Amino acid sequence: MVGHVRPEVGLLRLRRGLAAALLALAGCRSGTSLPVAAATEAVGEDADDPALWIDRRDPASSRLLATNKAAAPRGALVVFDLAGRMLQRIDGLDRPNNVDVEYGVRLAGAPADVAVATERYRRRLRAWRLPAGGGPLEELAPAGGLPVFEGEPGERGAPMGVALYRRPSDGAAFAFVSRKQGPASGYLWQYRLDDDGAGGLRAVKVRELGQVEAGAEVEAVLVDDALGYVYYAEERRGIHKWRADPDAPDAARELAVFGTEGFRGDREGLALYARPDGTGYLIAADQLPGRSRYLVFRREGRPGDPHDHSGPPRVLEGGADATDGLDATSQPLGPGFPAGLLVAMNSAGCNFLLYRWDALGID
Repeated sequence: MVGHVRPEVGLLRLRRGLAAALLALAGCRSGTSLPVAAATEAVGEDADDPALWIDRRDPASSRLLATNKAAAPRGALVVFDLAGRMLQRIDGLDRPNNVDVEYGVRLAGAPADVAVATERYRRRLRAWRLPAGGGPLEELAPAGGLPVFEGEPGERGAPMGVALYRRPSDGAAFAFVSRKQGPASGYLWQYRLDDDGAGGLRAVKVRELGQVEAGAEVEAVLVDDALGYVYYAEERRGIHKWRADPDAPDAARELAVFGTEGFRGDREGLALYARPDGTGYLIAADQLPGRSRYLVFRREGRPGDPHDHSGPPRVLEGGADATDGLDATSQPLGPGFPAGLLVAMNSAGCNFLLYRWDALGID
């Protein structure tokens, strides 16, 4: 439902919105490499992760989904237009971390666009349908959400990151879920998202994957649907690459670890700028107070080795404050974003900053 805005919350949003606007203007005046095209309203207590939904009928009307990472009742999923205006707020989530969007998921015999978010304190996923034409999100049954990491103790059962994948061969949909803490082997769990026959989804665990160092933390997860890879960021070590299809012949082995150097802070958000020809960029947030950096790797790897992403990345300086989540698209989104965009979480404004891709200086 569309959230009701209390007066005190409206004042808080106004103050934070003005702060974000001043920050954006200051960035433009200082000549940073990331001029801000738009800044969203503040989400509330703690902005965390963005996800773009592309309106294929009218790309300029696409939406930005984002989380307010707070305990219930203030935890929320928030929907913005590309100018940063809040269109919908779904309150009552219990510390939602990450959110992702997938297209064409089979529900009741028809394709549907779906958004899924992790709800950390209740150890589950929440799912919504994105209506054609960009109407309000509609939660998918069951009301109790989709339990994950069942049987895992403490923080090992607390979901954080999520990335959705639709397998091209048969249209099966999956969710990769990371957690606050996990074992060195099998840190992520992959779930198949099936139609439950009652207008909603059910999550069926299909495998455990992911190698990390002892004591590591993983939040950011990213899927490249077209090429069939899943990436996750081990915050203090590097970016890992695996097959997204659990039935692939080499699904049980890691394909690459890269981004092990050049970061000054935690490896946080991951985003994909995917071109139709299989080229493009993987973007990783280097989380720094006041001035996050963004390291840009070639999606296609090196000639002859699609898993070699080890070349020196491009570095974008002067980003948002302590960036956590990222998203990107190469889809033209109207005159405001003719070559797509990059969106980054901005801790200082408790909001999200949108950048025109063609203003970043990347071919």
